[in-house]
Amino acid sequence: MGLIVEWEELLPLRQQWRAEGKTVVWTNGCFDLLHLGHVKGLQWAKAQGDVLVVGLNSDQSVRQLKGAGRPVFPQGYRAEMLAALGAVDYVVIFDDLEPSRLVAELQPDVVCKGEDYADGKKPMPEAEVVRSYGGRVCFVPLYEDYSTTHLLQTIADLSSRAE
Repeated sequence: MGLIVEWEELLPLRQQWRAEGKTVVWTNGCFDLLHLGHVKGLQWAKAQGDVLVVGLNSDQSVRQLKGAGRPVFPQGYRAEMLAALGAVDYVVIFDDLEPSRLVAELQPDVVCKGEDYADGKKPMPEAEVVRSYGGRVCFVPLYEDYSTTHLLQTIADLSSRAE
């Protein structure tokens, strides 16, 4: 089971992993309604290295990114769900709207983003940071039928039919 840690705890761990020659993988997101697409993506990310660190957007940042009504579940709940997954080693909650600053400090060997960021389809500000220290960016395959937006729409559709 993974651990939920504070940022200040994570940086010394990174130094230890570097000394041990471990490959550190970073991915991040809101993980608002945990679904099979998240699980498969996290398993894929974990396969890219030895230690998987998941940056979890705080409630405050999710509201700014996704709008009113989100997140569905509070950050503590979301962090515990992620930490319970076998692929996840560490979860750290952050307030930033995008992870460039965090990636620059942690310097993971691999940063994983959804393939919807590949080829500049969506902006990925942290990509330059990763390249600046010699890290690698990988794109996680997307599982089209599994997304929080799709799940919320399905629930809304079912609810409206029931009325």
